Amino acid sequence: MAHYHATVGSRRSADETFGYMAAFSNAAEWDPGVLAGDQLDPGPLRVGSRFRLVVSFLGRHLPLTYSITDYAPHHEVVLVATSRLLRSTDRIVVTPADAGASVSYDANIQLRGPLRLLDPLMSRGFRSVADRATAGLARTLSAAPAPQRTPGP
Repeated sequence: MAHYHATVGSRRSADETFGYMAAFSNAAEWDPGVLAGDQLDPGPLRVGSRFRLVVSFLGRHLPLTYSITDYAPHHEVVLVATSRLLRSTDRIVVTPADAGASVSYDANIQLRGPLRLLDPLMSRGFRSVADRATAGLARTLSAAPAPQRTPGP
């Protein structure tokens, strides 16, 4: 199993950061390994909400459907995707910090079926992919928060 953990600071408030991270289709904006992302279920996020991501995996485009399995509003979300090739579990925890928020991101990928034999090699390759995603997330979250508009007269 490949495991990766990173902690990234955000200039946005904890609530805004959590909302952005929990809407997992946003990964297409900061993770270069995610080619596209869509939220499949309308309405507010909750356990069972689903996201379809298309990722680059072993030189192919792999569609994955992530489901929220644990959800603590404004604080923690756990998302799981299972395909015939792999199982991916992402745990995101957002906490308030002096200058905005802190994001703790844990990712685990376990190959399935005959690909399990490649798990030791996957760990090394996963680190470089995850490092690029972390750098993209840090750039995105360090950008100035969007200005808040106030209603006009």
